[in-house]
Amino acid sequence: MMEKIEVLLEALPYIKKFSGSTFVVKYGGAALEEERLKKEFAKDVVLLKYVGINPVIVHGGGPQIERMLIRLEIPTRFVDGLRVTDERTLEVVEMVLSGSINKRIVQAIHGVGGQAIGLSGKDGKLILAEKIKGKDIGFVGDVVAVNGKIIKDISASGYIPVIAPVAAGTDGNGYNVNADTAAGSVAKALAAEKLILLTDVPGILGADLKTISTMNREEAEKLVKSDTVKGGMIPKITCCLDALRGGVKKTHIIDGRVPHALLVEVLTDSGIGTQIAGE
Repeated sequence: MMEKIEVLLEALPYIKKFSGSTFVVKYGGAALEEERLKKEFAKDVVLLKYVGINPVIVHGGGPQIERMLIRLEIPTRFVDGLRVTDERTLEVVEMVLSGSINKRIVQAIHGVGGQAIGLSGKDGKLILAEKIKGKDIGFVGDVVAVNGKIIKDISASGYIPVIAPVAAGTDGNGYNVNADTAAGSVAKALAAEKLILLTDVPGILGADLKTISTMNREEAEKLVKSDTVKGGMIPKITCCLDALRGGVKKTHIIDGRVPHALLVEVLTDSGIGTQIAGE
């Protein structure tokens, strides 16, 4: 009991500091698939809302899309980590992201006493995108604008926005948008206090393979150029750096497989993943 009280006392200064601010959370990986972790994540974001912080969720769904494509016998491939998206694939992407996954997250939040509204980036042209240039990968988009007013209005009404990264196109088409990219764009549009990426790794690992607790933007840029980080971590760091340049104060890459990782990272001194600050 005393340990729990000490944890609560440690969190109080952070609750006071961040009350009224916005946290954009990219929700994906194991935290989105495992039932136990899904419920704990829902509790975490509802708690943040209760203490006066405005969480905004942008979710992925790659594994779920993959399973549906296999079931429908639709072939799929990737170019530079992005799923080649033809018309049939786009239909599946929209069905899975805007339909089943989005509604399950909303339901999970309701199930633990919160209030949420599920949205697609196509709703009200919430996320506007254009076809990625220089790659022939179909209906995959780069974000060109986010209607932050819609999100702010939902948050101000007491609800948690849950956003599927499917965008309206400047050309009238729909577009599949990388969830990390969408979350970063939403964070910039809202001038968010934090952008938090939930992943399936402990954070950014240094040359000694230990998690780097905190770094600034310059240090993160040097780390990428040094080839210390590779593969899927590079676009996540790039996403964080872009968000910081766009006015987001701090970004975090944390392990969503750890119970209550979100709260531990933002409401305790020690944290649990890697924080990249703008200064």
